[in-house]
Amino acid sequence: MISIKELNLSYGDLKVIQSLDLSIEENRIHGIVGLNGAGKTTLLNAIYGLKKIESGTITQNGAKITKKDVSFLPTENFFYSNITGKEYLSLFKNPGFETQKWNKLFSLPLEQIIDSYSTGMKKKLAIMAVLKQDKTIMILDEPFNGIDLETSRIVRSVLLRLKEKGETIIVTSHIIETLTNLCDQIHYLEDGKILFTKEKSEFSEFERELFQSIEKKNSTLISDLM
Repeated sequence: MISIKELNLSYGDLKVIQSLDLSIEENRIHGIVGLNGAGKTTLLNAIYGLKKIESGTITQNGAKITKKDVSFLPTENFFYSNITGKEYLSLFKNPGFETQKWNKLFSLPLEQIIDSYSTGMKKKLAIMAVLKQDKTIMILDEPFNGIDLETSRIVRSVLLRLKEKGETIIVTSHIIETLTNLCDQIHYLEDGKILFTKEKSEFSEFERELFQSIEKKNSTLISDLM
């Protein structure tokens, strides 16, 4: 169990995460949902260790989580200039990772300089790098952004297989359907707090209520404009 208790995170005077509590069951796929500015990326950065915790705790089975246990795909990926896709993947050590076999799924020109890649190709390369790390916890911040429909289905299938192997996966997406089709649980983040958690059997109701709430919130403004 990954346990987050009384977590507080700020950027200067701006409080982003406030007294957040969350229990993340292992060997499951967890979705973090929230509107822009809700604190999703900040929360993931804190779990991985990129964001310093102001107060509170993040533990796995009572012990502090370290980077050796976690692989992380950020929203925006960084690549060194003038290196090939193959050279980039070589930075991550895993002798058992068969790059050429994996690349049959992603179809990347690994001998080419990454600077020449499209946005989608860069995202696929970053996903391959995360998969190569083969950690027990995988954090994916907007993994479906910028990739085509086929690659989205490939990534979904791979994540489901990894869950079967015992990995714990935490994923965010602005496209709610990608999470309802993938996750075992969805945690709704608003104003820096987890308001509620929904199980798979409740996803349809949750999706309907979320969209109705958004439409109701903005209907008056839209009517004034139209």
